Formats: sequence, C-alpha cells, structure tokens
Amino acid sequence: MLVYPSGVDVSSSALRFLTQQLRRHRRTIGSRWRRLSAGRQALLTLARLRVGHTYAQLASGFGVGTTTAYRYVAEAVELLAALAPSLADAGRTASVKAYLILDGALLPIDRIAADRPFCSGKHKRHGMNVQAIADPFGRRLWASPVMPGAVHDVRAAREHGVVVALAEAGIKCWAGKGYRGAGGTVRIPYRGRWETLSAGQQAANRSHAKIRALGEQAIATLKAWRLLCELRCSTTRITSLVQAVLTLHLTSSE
Repeated sequence: MLVYPSGVDVSSSALRFLTQQLRRHRRTIGSRWRRLSAGRQALLTLARLRVGHTYAQLASGFGVGTTTAYRYVAEAVELLAALAPSLADAGRTASVKAYLILDGALLPIDRIAADRPFCSGKHKRHGMNVQAIADPFGRRLWASPVMPGAVHDVRAAREHGVVVALAEAGIKCWAGKGYRGAGGTVRIPYRGRWETLSAGQQAANRSHAKIRALGEQAIATLKAWRLLCELRCSTTRITSLVQAVLTLHLTSSE
C-alpha cells in the first residue's frame, strides 16, 4: 500500500486535549510501553473520526497492525464518550440561555432492505436517529444516544426525556414540524400550505425558520466528521462515536 502525507482539518486544541486524556489513562492503567505515543494515538483517532479512513489505511500510515489501529481508536473513543455532557449537564448550561434549538438527524448506515427498524421513511434509507440540542448561537450542547432510523423525531425526543427536562426547567425550545405534538415548551411552526396561512402565521414561520437554521448548522458540524456520514460498524458502537465527536466539538469551541 502506498503512503503519502496528508492533513486533518481539526484544531490543535482537540489534539492536545485527547493526548492529555490518553496520557492520563495510560498512567492510570499502568501501561509502560506502546507502539505509538499518546500524541500519535490521538492523531490516529482524529484521522479515523474526521476523515473516515479505514483501519487498514491508518495501520499503513502509522506503521502499526490493523488490529492495533482498531484497539487504539476504540480506546480513545471510549475515553471521549465518557466525557460527553449528559442531558442534565446540558440543562444546567442552558439555564442561562434565552432558548434552545432541538433538531434530529439520520446517520446513514449500511444495512439491507430487510432491516426495517433501521429504515427511515422520511429519508428513504437506513440509518440511526440522533437528537441534538444547540444554544442560540448554534453551538451543540448535547447529543442523544442513537435509536433506529424508523423512530420519529418526536418519539425519540420523548423517550430520551428531552421534552420533560425542558418543561421542568422552563426552557423554551424551537423545533421543526417533526416534533408536532411534543407539548411542553417545544415550539414548532404553523402547519399548512403557505398560501393558506395568514400574514401573521407566515411571518412567525419565517422567524421560526431563521432560528432553526442555527440548529441545522449544529447538525452539519456533527456530520463534518466524515465517519458519521456512512457508518459501517456495529450499531451498538454508534452512540459512543457520536458522544466522542461531541466531546471533541466542545473542546475545540472553548
């Protein structure tokens, strides 16, 4: 396999943060020797998450075995996922915000047509549903555990406890039409054809769309990590990957 120099468009602060976490972890478990230093392991993990390189490609580029590359990435992802904020943490952060933006996304996976629980009728493809909360500036505060793509956004938000948590905290939340019937403090646009809406309703929907656009930007930053654009791993590992990416995102934006 040919090897060539390449770049990863991730901030140096994310690399330093992950390197520190790996060094601390190695001291904790008493790991005396590794084929790669903590810094190189961190870089290998970022290349996997951001660029989506295969383990064979990473192994060739970093001079390790494929199994070693897999173990290094899995270890780093587990550490990052454990640091991701919970819904309660996001609620405390959001208590000083004017409002929040709730949005859902489908993370594509490679599944066959027989896997109906993973098939999204809206997107016409297989994937995993993830819910995300962003602040008024579009900065992601929380990402949910993933659910099969056949689960609707409003059901996912309810099962994750998002609607109840926001209502108890009295935090207003803007969301799309997919959250119709959520209740609580969740606000959605008026339903109906544009020409059938009144002038006031049209103005309210335009304002609503401008606010929600920032939430969609937060989802876009999630999918900027190209591994999440076409997942080919076990569905049980996807939540950890999403939480790891969230941790890196928050670290880079501090």
